[in-house]
Amino acid sequence: MGTLRTRCRQAAGFTLIELMIVVAIIAILAAIAVPIYSDYITRGKLTEAQNNLSALRVQMEQYFQDNRTYVDGAGNCGTPMPATGSNSTVKYFTYTCTATSSTYKITATGATTQTANFTFTIDQNNVHATTSDNNWYSGTMSSCWVTAKGNCQ
Repeated sequence: MGTLRTRCRQAAGFTLIELMIVVAIIAILAAIAVPIYSDYITRGKLTEAQNNLSALRVQMEQYFQDNRTYVDGAGNCGTPMPATGSNSTVKYFTYTCTATSSTYKITATGATTQTANFTFTIDQNNVHATTSDNNWYSGTMSSCWVTAKGNCQ
C-alpha cells in the first residue's frame, strides 16, 4: 500500500514538456494578437484626422458663403486650424491650410509615433487623399482616406 501512495504523489503535477507546449501556444497567440491590436489602435487614431478635416471643410464652406472667398484679410485660411494643447481634442495630428480666393487645401499630418506616416488632405471639391510611407495599402489613394489596412473611403 505504501508504494501505491508513492506512485500517486509522483504522478501529480505537469511535466516540463507540457509546460513548454503551453508556453509555445501562448507565444504563437501573442505573436498574432499584438500586431492586430496595434493596427486597431492606429485605426482609432486615424479617425481624428478624418473627422476634423470633414468639420474644417464645412467651416471653410460656411466662411466662403459669408465672404465669397476662402482667405481672410491677412491672406490666411478663413477658418483657424485646431491646435494641440492640454485643453484640445487634437492629439494625433497637426493641421495646416493653404488657400486662395477660390481654392483651399487642408492637410492633417501625423504627429505621434503611430500616426507619423499618415497625411490626409481635403480640398474645396471634397477630394479626399491619403499619402503614407507604410504598409497600410498599395496603389494610389488620391481619391480616398485610408481607414484600415487595404481599405479606403
